[in-house]
Amino acid sequence: MIRAAALALLSLAILLLGCGDESEEAGIESTGGADPESVEVIESWSDSLREGELVEAAKLFRVPSIVQNGTPPLDLDTERKVLLFNASLPCGAELTETEQRDDYVIATFELTERPGAGECGTGVGVQARTAFKIEDGLIVEWRRVPNAPGSEQAPAGQVI
Repeated sequence: MIRAAALALLSLAILLLGCGDESEEAGIESTGGADPESVEVIESWSDSLREGELVEAAKLFRVPSIVQNGTPPLDLDTERKVLLFNASLPCGAELTETEQRDDYVIATFELTERPGAGECGTGVGVQARTAFKIEDGLIVEWRRVPNAPGSEQAPAGQVI
């Protein structure tokens, strides 16, 4: 009887260890308890951008929204401006890490080439970080932030 109970507990432990959130399974490290729904939006955006699906990437932004990529904040108050912003990013991005900070999720990406106009060039493989504010499943703020100390910085204007 004890042996059967021990086997049942071991089976349950193995089952629970095998269950993780999808971001962990995909290799995305989440520190600081990043909101899983926000992480899903960010990952969908970066996947769309990396695949050159700019219309799909743009659909993940609310109109209006605010972006800041080494520039003063820009108001994207039309769907066309949102699409043009996404098209202006020469690199694709692979989401590697997320961290919750107040209302923002800080996302760390590894830059990649992507189909379409623009060329990532020497940015490929470099890290870039962006602060996202997500509301109702849409990006309302996209702000480039400095990388962690000791990380190579991707040049502003050349990054995602």
